[in-house]
Amino acid sequence: MTLEFDDHTAVRAVSDTSYAAEVDPGWVVGGGVNGGYLLALIGTALRETFPKKPDPLAVSAHYLSAATPGPATVVVDVRREGGSVGTASAELRQGEETRIAALATYGDLERLGDDVRTTAEEPVLPPPDECVANTFAPKEILELAPMMGRFDMRFHPDHVGWAVGQPSGRGEIAAWFRLTDGREPDPASLLMVVDALPPVTFDLGMMGWAPTLELTAHVRARPAPGWLKVRHATRNLAGGMFEEDCEVWDSAGRLVAQSRQLARQPRPVS
Repeated sequence: MTLEFDDHTAVRAVSDTSYAAEVDPGWVVGGGVNGGYLLALIGTALRETFPKKPDPLAVSAHYLSAATPGPATVVVDVRREGGSVGTASAELRQGEETRIAALATYGDLERLGDDVRTTAEEPVLPPPDECVANTFAPKEILELAPMMGRFDMRFHPDHVGWAVGQPSGRGEIAAWFRLTDGREPDPASLLMVVDALPPVTFDLGMMGWAPTLELTAHVRARPAPGWLKVRHATRNLAGGMFEEDCEVWDSAGRLVAQSRQLARQPRPVS
C-alpha cells in the first residue's frame, strides 16, 4: 500500500530530463501550495535522476509564483555528477509558468562520515501528550491551511498563545511532528518538514499566509524512526520580509536537518 505522502510526491519520467507530477490539493495553505511539499516533490524527481545518490544534501529554491493543485512538470538539468555527489538544477512548471527554480546537491548519507560535533541545543519539549495538538487550532487556521490535516503536530504549550490572541512576541514556535499516514521520516520528507509548521510570525501576532521567496535546506543525517522535534525562529523583520530558521531533530536526539527561508510578511486573513 502506498502511503499518502509518497503518493502525493510521486513523479513519472516522461523523458531523460522531465517528470510528470500532480500537485495535490491537500497541501494548500493560504493563497498557494505549501513550499516544503513542493520542494519534496522536486526532490523526488532529483532522487530519480541520481539513483545512486538518493539523499538531498543541500537544496536552494526560489519561489517564483504560487503553485496550484493540478498537473505539473519537473524539469531537471544535471550540472555535474561525481563519485560522491551530484548537482542539478530543477524547475517545477505548471503550463507556461515556472513555479520554483532550484539548485540541489544529492549524495548518499549512509556513505558519509559519522563524526558529529555541534553546539546546537536540542529543543526541550514536554512529552507529546502534554503538548497542544494541531487539531485544536482555530477554525480559521484549519480553513486557511488544509495541509495541517496531513500532520500530527504537538506544540509546546508556551508557543501557542497566538491561537488565542496572546502571541509571546519572541518569534519562536516548536512542536513534535509526524505524518498522519504513519510514514516514518526520511531525508526526502525532511524537505517538507522544514516548512511544515505555521509561520513563525504567528508568534509575533501577525496572522496570515507568509509566501516564501527563497528556502535553503541542509539535510545532515537520515532520521531515526519516531517523532521529530521541529523548531522555527526569527530574529528580524524588515522591508515587509522576515527570515525563518528551522532545526529538525530526530527521536535519537540528532540534528538531522536545518533550513533558512526568506518570506514575505503575512497577508491578513480575510
